[in-house]
Amino acid sequence: MTRSADKPASEFALIQLIPNMLTIAGLCAGMTAIRFGVQGDFRLAVQLILVACVLDGLDGRIARLMKSGSKMGAELDSLADFVNFGVAPPLVIYYWALQDSRNLAWISVLVYTVCCVLRLARFNVSNDAKNENGQNTPNAFFAGVPSPAGALLVLLPMSASFAFDGVPMPPDLAISAYMVAIGLLMISRTPIWSFKTNRVSRENVKFFLVGFAVVGAAALTYAWITLVMLGIGYIAMIIWCGIANRRTNHGKRG
Repeated sequence: MTRSADKPASEFALIQLIPNMLTIAGLCAGMTAIRFGVQGDFRLAVQLILVACVLDGLDGRIARLMKSGSKMGAELDSLADFVNFGVAPPLVIYYWALQDSRNLAWISVLVYTVCCVLRLARFNVSNDAKNENGQNTPNAFFAGVPSPAGALLVLLPMSASFAFDGVPMPPDLAISAYMVAIGLLMISRTPIWSFKTNRVSRENVKFFLVGFAVVGAAALTYAWITLVMLGIGYIAMIIWCGIANRRTNHGKRG
């Protein structure tokens, strides 16, 4: 008796599980970041969240290249993103600087976490709608700051403290307000430029590769300073996108 064509496969090649393995590895990195944050090893905690960001960027692309994407993989990725970018960063910040302002600081942690889960839920719904309509091409803009970028931005005060030892720590209220602001940016409708749709002309490939080498060398030599500069650059891009969007909307109304 032959197996029905619509019956799910009972076996998988190990190579097809690589994307899900990367997702789980990222989840383990995010959970371990919380552990080291509780223990006071904040540099390692931030580094583990960075590892989770890298793995999050790889798993989906590898799944598409290998054509091994699945609904389970998509759900697993979303749940891991919530832990890695919605739970781990605010908790690490809380243990780093906000335990003296317990109630107010904890409210900011909750606000950021709720904003992150709403951002992920909205992304999942929009993705499902696009898949049902057969629109698989990535958009040129995100609606709001993506959760991995939000995690890196919310950790910016910590990265700055690691990069510049002489800089005093910001007040608890400022850190809490900054955390809430990043959370609100994640659920905003501000169009944020997506790097997924970028194209580089053949003539400019050499300049792109040289620039990538410079950034890579700077990251290896001055890791925290480079991370701070990238964060500031991303904030500048958000401001630019917000201004451009406001001008566009104003022009349409006019």
